[in-house]
Amino acid sequence: MNSQPHSSCETCEFNNTGSLKRLGLDVTEFDYVVALAGNPNTGKSTVFNALTGLRQHTGNWPGKTVTRAEGGFSYQGKKYKLIDLPGTYSLLSTSQDEEIARNFILFGRPHVTVIVVDASRLERNLNLALQILEITDNAVLCLNLMDEAKRHNTSIDERALARRLGIPVVATSARFDQGIPELIKTISDVAEKRIVCKPYRIKNIPSHIQNAVDQLSKRIEEEYPHVPNSRWIAFRLLENDQRVIEALENNEFEIA
Repeated sequence: MNSQPHSSCETCEFNNTGSLKRLGLDVTEFDYVVALAGNPNTGKSTVFNALTGLRQHTGNWPGKTVTRAEGGFSYQGKKYKLIDLPGTYSLLSTSQDEEIARNFILFGRPHVTVIVVDASRLERNLNLALQILEITDNAVLCLNLMDEAKRHNTSIDERALARRLGIPVVATSARFDQGIPELIKTISDVAEKRIVCKPYRIKNIPSHIQNAVDQLSKRIEEEYPHVPNSRWIAFRLLENDQRVIEALENNEFEIA
């Protein structure tokens, strides 16, 4: 693996996995949308920069004061638009950042969601990862800061973790460009359905709650046939989540 930084190059060959061309600001036409999600201080922005280069478009999310960054790259003839979601610890929508991240994953329906976690503090990062897996079927876990994990003598069985989560796991040290070729290829494989994810979902639910979710989920699908995840929305409606209620009422299913 080439560990030398290459953030300034326009085209790079990645270990026979194909070619990567950073598109910089030109993301007006694309084949796939990729969202980057994660806790603060996981190196998510560094991963974003490694994938897109230093040229990127920044602005605000519609109607918000939160910065929105996007960039892109082409790989094996396909163009990928990347959206760097606000760093957040949860998707329960108790803050503006959480609401933006959650609504984009749910209603924006990215083709792939890359969940960036701090490999040296994996346990505290998995809460957000599991919440994301309740929403989307297509995700990749990016074990970033592997250099920090090794410095703290922390080892992670990536294959076992992938089996438990039901999604591919890629180890990276983005600030040294380590693991980025593998991450690119994995994003492509998930987007192109060469890898089919079977994400872990909470199963030990009391029967009366499960029955209520099943009934409500069916009604949601009948009323809103294009809704992306009726099961997750049913849970949020049972929690009286006002933002999800408003989104359904306003048919907010395309926000990308």
